[in-house]
Amino acid sequence: MVRSTIVVRASDALPLAATVDDEQTEQALQEHKQQAKLVFRRITPNTEPRCSIESGQYTLHYLIADNVVYLVIADKSYPRKLAFSYLDELSKEFTTSYGAKVEAVRKPYAFVGFDTFMGKTTRLYQDTRSAGAGGSNNLDKLNDELQDVTRIMTKNMEELLWRGDSLDSA
Repeated sequence: MVRSTIVVRASDALPLAATVDDEQTEQALQEHKQQAKLVFRRITPNTEPRCSIESGQYTLHYLIADNVVYLVIADKSYPRKLAFSYLDELSKEFTTSYGAKVEAVRKPYAFVGFDTFMGKTTRLYQDTRSAGAGGSNNLDKLNDELQDVTRIMTKNMEELLWRGDSLDSA
């Protein structure tokens, strides 16, 4: 289940938008939100654009697109593909609505109105059985999974080459 979502500018970790959480959720996620802030500060241009970080009973999934980081805190049992489908949908809408304004913003939570869209989208993605909530078909899902595997293999190969290991020893 999606618990909380935060949108920040990647270059300086300025919060742009976030879901409004009730007091109980806020207290339960306080430590994980602190971890999210650390993640935001450590993001560089070379950071992996999609990543999942396990943290206790939750997983932090983030997506970086157009100098904006979209992060969702979800239950550990929440499917990774569904989390990234949710983040992709947020990314597309945010870019369409506010993309040109992101660099000029100076104050935190300048796009607080985006919370309405995040709330509606969160409700669509609450039921893990609705894996097609984003409207994608099975072929798209299969293609996405194949791209994920290719990306991971490419990254592993680059790390091997960077360390100077030969491919024969792998």
